Amino acid sequence: MNTFAENSGRVADAPSDNWVYRILPRAAWPYAQLARWDRPIGWQLLMWPCFWSSALAANVLQGEGRLSLSLFAFHLVLFFVGSVAMRGAGCTYNDLVDHEIDMAVARTRSRPLPSGRVSRLQAKLFMAAQALTGLFVLLCFNGFAIGLGVLSLAVVAIYPFAKRFTDWPQFFLGLAFSWGGLMGWAGLFGSLSLPVVLLYIAAVAWTIGYDTIYAHQDKEDDALIGVRSTARLFGENTRAWLVGLYGLTLVLLAVAFFAAGAGFLAFAGLLVAGGMLVYQIAVLDIDDAAQCLELFKSNSRVGAIVFLGLLAALPFA
Repeated sequence: MNTFAENSGRVADAPSDNWVYRILPRAAWPYAQLARWDRPIGWQLLMWPCFWSSALAANVLQGEGRLSLSLFAFHLVLFFVGSVAMRGAGCTYNDLVDHEIDMAVARTRSRPLPSGRVSRLQAKLFMAAQALTGLFVLLCFNGFAIGLGVLSLAVVAIYPFAKRFTDWPQFFLGLAFSWGGLMGWAGLFGSLSLPVVLLYIAAVAWTIGYDTIYAHQDKEDDALIGVRSTARLFGENTRAWLVGLYGLTLVLLAVAFFAAGAGFLAFAGLLVAGGMLVYQIAVLDIDDAAQCLELFKSNSRVGAIVFLGLLAALPFA
């Protein structure tokens, strides 16, 4: 049993004043930690591409005079619930796959599985419950979106193993985490088209960028146990890679917005988000783990700004 986890019920890299520890009974803490409810940044970053995609589709429909605001709002609620549920299921699955690796990494050995506070069977049952919640959400969409959502499971299943066979596990994370960039549009249109494909690729590039920053926290432990990552691959050239990845994100989003005929405020939001990404690159210190974590978390604000720009653009579409 991990002494820190046993004594405090916390995990080493999670904030101790989170609502999980103030509201939930102590017996529920390990499950909340498996789902990362104490670290909302994950479901936020999963949710923003969904919101971008749905809002971009809403701009197109608004321009055609066919937007149902009630359906658009309902879909945003579904994407919120689905993001929390599926991020939790994905994290639980990832912890099951990485059980042995997490025991060898200082930052992760206090998690519920390596610390022994939940069994593998309990984790599997909890993962199934979260996945069923995600399935219920998915079934609220049209048939095309349902099929598209099912396809995402193949990428989700591969991601936890990617760090074992490629230096680009962040690419597989991007494919999985950005899938909502297709789902929002599919939910309103029942099909896909060029603007949303560009948005999806942009979200993949964004994800590789911000998760590379995140992975710099663990690069020493990863090197010792043979876990591969773009942080280790890029090394001292990380800033140059981020220029390319974040630059690609902004260019593709701008082209997607233009192709979809989004209102001018969407581009204003994108300009502000671009400034925030430039700031991340300018101040990044890859050897400062605490700063890497804060810069990683700041990407939720980037996602929110892009969405709010698209939302504000609706009346002008």
